[in-house]
Amino acid sequence: MVIHRHFVNAAVLFSIVLASGTFTPGAAESLSTERPSFEAALIDVASVPPPAVGFGPADLSVQRVVDGIGSDELASRPSDDADAPVALQTETIDPWAEAFAESSRLGARIAAREPTLDDPRYPVVLNTEVQFFLERFTGKHREVVTLWVNRSARYLTMIREVMRARGLPEELAFTAMIESGYNPLAVSRVGAKGMWQFMAPTARRYGLRVDQWIDERLDAEKSTLAAAAYLRDLYNLFGSWSLAQAAYNAGEVKVARAIRATGTRDFWALARTKYLKRETKDFVPQIHAATMIGREPDAYGFDFDEHEPDGFDVVRVPAATDLRRLASGTHIPLETLRGFNPTLVRAVTPPGMPYELRIPSGARATVIAALEPKPAPARVAVARAGSKGRPVVAASTVAPVISSGDVHVVRPKDTLSSIAKRYGISVGDVIRWNSLERNDRIRPGDRLRVADLRHVAERDGQGGFR
Repeated sequence: MVIHRHFVNAAVLFSIVLASGTFTPGAAESLSTERPSFEAALIDVASVPPPAVGFGPADLSVQRVVDGIGSDELASRPSDDADAPVALQTETIDPWAEAFAESSRLGARIAAREPTLDDPRYPVVLNTEVQFFLERFTGKHREVVTLWVNRSARYLTMIREVMRARGLPEELAFTAMIESGYNPLAVSRVGAKGMWQFMAPTARRYGLRVDQWIDERLDAEKSTLAAAAYLRDLYNLFGSWSLAQAAYNAGEVKVARAIRATGTRDFWALARTKYLKRETKDFVPQIHAATMIGREPDAYGFDFDEHEPDGFDVVRVPAATDLRRLASGTHIPLETLRGFNPTLVRAVTPPGMPYELRIPSGARATVIAALEPKPAPARVAVARAGSKGRPVVAASTVAPVISSGDVHVVRPKDTLSSIAKRYGISVGDVIRWNSLERNDRIRPGDRLRVADLRHVAERDGQGGFR
């Protein structure tokens, strides 16, 4: 897989850099932005109303700034010595030999399509840090957590199914609860988007399309698939779900560097050092607290009432279909079409290829009819002589049936006056109906209209040329 090749290549590079001790701390620091306080994050998410039940349409009104960030860089798996002391290791090593061995082990594990999980369960720890957030979630901030729980009804079943299908713990679903409050349109202050708060480079690495036309970070199901793959790779790197989630928040390099500096792969030990930022130190215990609530919601006074997604139809539309015109032609509200298709950045399908558009259930026939190409207006096959004697086709946007009695074929010695007299019309009528000028000459063989098209339409019951 292309994704895994990129992952392995990047991991090898970081293995060499980290092992050789030439990594510059400032470089990693610049790759992650400190999240504001937990209180501020709660206020942001609490201000967002819960969307209606179901995957579609998404409520565009909920696209607000919330905090949460994935990572953009990759690192090699740290040392497998889980029992190393917390003090910084100082023994002499051969960095190139270590990098080669480490990259070989990493490549063998990540190249597999399925996760290499020794224990797919999600172990929850109840310690002082987790207890702190558990009390907040069930006490002071119960209202905002209730909002998250209510919103989860749209997505929790889908997320759990995705995780199960990939052999991952279902409890990873609660990562999204802390990242975005299950808001699929969430946007962070640093540009992370969607329920899983992907930055654009990471999203693209895991198969999501992010460009000027499409942003699949806003697609709940596609972004969940990408998040599952990313979390799986992080677990394969670090061997711990707590470390994987810490790396999801802070970046692989930060976590790998913290492990290397301290010699421990215990997240809770790392959280007591200076090597992780407060944001990351709080992120993991929040997930543990949310997981405890999710496992026993009744015990904490919550109700995770999961619902089946709302139904929708999918119709293949031409490239560059404008949702505004489609809304006008179908009388489906524009906001409804945009809600069903939140990934369309400009409310226009991408150019160059057809697009699978989501529409309300039962609207397929209406949409297909609106997409049918309209017949181009016919051109009137009536010729006149130009000012230099060349026949000119007179065009019109209407096309009533013209019988042979409505057209006069110019004969030798005919004049506009004689033709008008013959049909009981005025010379001005002949000039107007054939778009002639007073000084235009007519020649034998020219075909001139000699009947008012409005009368023809009334007579034949036609509204236009055929």
